[in-house]
Amino acid sequence: MTSLVRHVTFDCADPYALASFWAEVLGAEVSDEDAPGDDEVLVESPGAGLLFIRVPEPKAVKNRVHLDVQPQDRTRDEEVERLLGLGAALLDDRRNPDGTGWATLGDPEGNEFCVERSRAERTAAS
Repeated sequence: MTSLVRHVTFDCADPYALASFWAEVLGAEVSDEDAPGDDEVLVESPGAGLLFIRVPEPKAVKNRVHLDVQPQDRTRDEEVERLLGLGAALLDDRRNPDGTGWATLGDPEGNEFCVERSRAERTAAS
């Protein structure tokens, strides 16, 4: 028997606030067992859940692992704009004039993640 990823865990200053941001990103829910002020907060989503744990130290360096998100019902560029509106920051724009590439964003605590093209955009380009 092999192992499965149960959670992807983020160290953070405010678990509930960061979990709420990611729940909006993913169209998921913060666990109904969690509340503002909790030291651990879970976002339940298909596949692995996202677990946010309070730590005293701030983020200091670039993530060694990051999430790549793929929009399901909109284009990559529309998703980037939506996520910026939720509080993400554009860190690096690798989008190309031909529609390929990605955008690297930071969540409200600076954790990097990438927004890729949607499946429809990938299919249309092939």
